[in-house]
Amino acid sequence: MAGDEAGAAGRPNVGAQVATALILGGMLAGGFWYMAKTSQESVAAEKPAVCTASTGHLPARYVSGTRLCEVLNRPDLPALLGTPAEQARTAWGSDGWTGGDDKSPSPEGNVTLPTYSVKLGVSYDRLPVAQLGRLLGNMAEPTKVLGRQAFFYSDRTIAFSVPLGGGGKAETRTGGIARHLLVAKDARDGGGSYELVIWRYDTAAPDDAALLRMAESVLPTVPGWDGR
Repeated sequence: MAGDEAGAAGRPNVGAQVATALILGGMLAGGFWYMAKTSQESVAAEKPAVCTASTGHLPARYVSGTRLCEVLNRPDLPALLGTPAEQARTAWGSDGWTGGDDKSPSPEGNVTLPTYSVKLGVSYDRLPVAQLGRLLGNMAEPTKVLGRQAFFYSDRTIAFSVPLGGGGKAETRTGGIARHLLVAKDARDGGGSYELVIWRYDTAAPDDAALLRMAESVLPTVPGWDGR
């Protein structure tokens, strides 16, 4: 019987504090890709989805996953992605933490469309984006976004196949590419970052131009963004 498929995006293992942050980020992304696909199949997309409340709770001084979802789930999101005829199918936020003993908030908002799944996250750690880029080495592709330090990187997703109707076993295999764009939280690159991630259900390569359009339009609307 036909099954649901979803990608599980993981981040690279680069050692120590950075490794912890990226690995946990990948775990969250894995849940995102799986939940996105399975949710899509059960939701009628007659109207654009609205954001459901965040799971978890962060102190008021941090932006919530629900708010990030609302920022991401804008009317022109399909056009920014290059798929203007589509609309949001599911949308939700989550409030999480990354790190070991020295935990930092990592809220995220998620939106799924027929072609793309999209995530917007904020990291409140003390790691400059330039340092993360150096640690990732050749995986990081430096760029600038709105005058700030930024870089692209990619990782391979894991595709889950879940049989419908309760029969058979779930299977995994190599999936498509998740494309990430990390942007410094401030112009000085003093620590912390914004991250946009896109992944295509058809496993085609995501569009860097779409990521840049999203970053330039969406990031200035995130609470706490300072253009200086």
